[in-house]
Amino acid sequence: MTFMTENSALLSPAAYTEAVTTAVAASAAYYGDGTTPLGDDEYDGLLRAIAAYEEAHPDEVLAQSPTGKVAGGAVQGDVPHSVPMLSLDNVFDADELTEWAAGLERRLGHPVAGWCVEPKLDGLAVAARYRDGRLVKVLTRGDGLAGEDITHAADAVVGLPPVLTEPIDVELRGEVLLTTAQFEEANRIRLAHEATPFAHPRSGASGTLRAKDRPYRIELTFFAYGAIGLDDLGHAALLEKLAVLGANTAAGTAAAPMRCETVQQVQERIDVIAGLRAGLPFGIDGVVVKADTAEDQRQAGNGSRAPRWAVARKLAAEHKVTRLLAVEWNVGRTGIIAPRAVLEPVVIDGVTVTYATLHNPSDITRRGLMIGDQVFVYRAGDVIPRVEAPLADQRTGAESPIVFPEACPRCGDAIDTSEQRWRCVRGRSCQAVASVIYAAGRDQLDIEGLGGTRAIQLVEAGLVKDVADLFTLTREQLLGLERMGETSAANLLAAIETARGAALNRVFCALGVRGTGRTMSRRIAAHFGSMAAIRAADADTLAGVDGIGTEKARVIAAELVELGPLLDKLQAQQVGTQVTEPQKPAAAADPADGGEGGGGADSAGGPLAGQAVVVTGSMTGPLAVLSRNEMNELIERAGGKASSSVSKRTTLLVAGEKAGSKRTKAEELGIRILGPEEFAVLVADLLPTP
Repeated sequence: MTFMTENSALLSPAAYTEAVTTAVAASAAYYGDGTTPLGDDEYDGLLRAIAAYEEAHPDEVLAQSPTGKVAGGAVQGDVPHSVPMLSLDNVFDADELTEWAAGLERRLGHPVAGWCVEPKLDGLAVAARYRDGRLVKVLTRGDGLAGEDITHAADAVVGLPPVLTEPIDVELRGEVLLTTAQFEEANRIRLAHEATPFAHPRSGASGTLRAKDRPYRIELTFFAYGAIGLDDLGHAALLEKLAVLGANTAAGTAAAPMRCETVQQVQERIDVIAGLRAGLPFGIDGVVVKADTAEDQRQAGNGSRAPRWAVARKLAAEHKVTRLLAVEWNVGRTGIIAPRAVLEPVVIDGVTVTYATLHNPSDITRRGLMIGDQVFVYRAGDVIPRVEAPLADQRTGAESPIVFPEACPRCGDAIDTSEQRWRCVRGRSCQAVASVIYAAGRDQLDIEGLGGTRAIQLVEAGLVKDVADLFTLTREQLLGLERMGETSAANLLAAIETARGAALNRVFCALGVRGTGRTMSRRIAAHFGSMAAIRAADADTLAGVDGIGTEKARVIAAELVELGPLLDKLQAQQVGTQVTEPQKPAAAADPADGGEGGGGADSAGGPLAGQAVVVTGSMTGPLAVLSRNEMNELIERAGGKASSSVSKRTTLLVAGEKAGSKRTKAEELGIRILGPEEFAVLVADLLPTP
């Protein structure tokens, strides 16, 4: 911001006043409906700058300053809390955390008798009062002294039991949020009711808790992390008690609360939780560190806005606010016309984001986006950034409508707008070069020597209109191309001839069927065993393949009809017809995948039979020459099931160099981990001969 330097020092009294006004407005939005023109990092930096100025100029502190106040002093409530509901102080790196812990121990006069470390959930803090074990009232935090009554929303909150397992008087405190799955479902429901999608999970939770008389129901989740009335319990013991009472806690997640004996162990646990962040089923914006024992907590006491025995170690924000500068319309290899947001560059979790996905034209219309809007941008882990929603109340009048294309941006032909995802009427023919390059790729037909330049030559010369035309090329045709000699022509023809006998799953993958990829192509090939059987399958039959639901089956069935002429040409060239893949016998089917999919008949008793395997990191040794797709094929030939993410169903992780968060999560879940060389020994009989 203009009134802040890189070290967060304010420049003048006028800048300080502007900063206070900005922070109070941002707090009111954040703790009100969950939206704010500032991202978490900017807001935290602003508060630190305000505090720094006030420390240097104590006589100039404004009464409305957010420092020292719960929720920045921006919100109020009308129902008094039984005990003040405080916020947490923040630290932003390992050094600040160490300094805070040392300060707490100086205050106590002795070492802290253990710490508890837990995820800082990105939701809305609430207090739930129980009388004789029955839920009677639910309040927001408000200003910490009084909150807003949201009892009407309690029946939609999973994990907040209407009746506890014991008939006691107690007040549970915790966080209500939308999990990732609930957020997606909430926006699906809202769009179906022609309502604006939520900008992000936090704003969705905030708005849902306060909403009344909606014609639809949105489910949320409660995570308990404290209680009034169970004051003699240390924090770890308290969390166990809350679970016994029937309340949901984070104990069942990969980022489960953990007791640590030393600050070093605390730091290590923070690193683990930070590494798990992208794979968690809910949002977190930090990690909370608490003195564990009730005695240490009593001795430390509370400040005006935060307990002295707990602190939040903030993590870099995954949501940021930036400006939508333009929208580009790109045509994919199947003819799909995809909008892409061009953004004012913004750093999210250490990555500079300039582009983000906009899904489809209908989504743009429903969200009401305009060029020049301030927009929320979301990025988690390796997920492609996406624009969530505009900050409509920040509009200046200078914004302009997004102009949708009236003709295909690439070829100028008509656009099929009958479905949500628009498509050039020429389909794959619009992007013949891209389709040919994809089909010839290493994980599809693996045609060496057919790169981008050569594909362009072939298409522009009129020799190739689709992948089937590759198999009709002659020596004379190739020699007529620029920079194509006898040796190059012979090598390319040999590679094409080898591809003629490619495995069915690779031929199917080369088609680029919408709704499928490498993994799904392997499952489809293993399920049906031949291209003829795949072509004969209707939507209901396709839906029987592991991982294909009703909607995706409909898309694939329609794609197969559209690809009919191309498949006829491939059949005439005997590509993908003479090679079949045996189906998995019913006796060997995995009950977990509905008895279908997985490896071939000869893999049922393989060395990975019944195993769910994830590969991560760089492979070494005999596996170094394999692409990730070839690794997945190897796993399935060995009887296993390849997956891309670690979960409770995963039974084996193959962890190479720089394995990262997947290895961390596997360790947390107690999953067996093998290095590349160890795994190579396990599947040695199936490895390709050097």
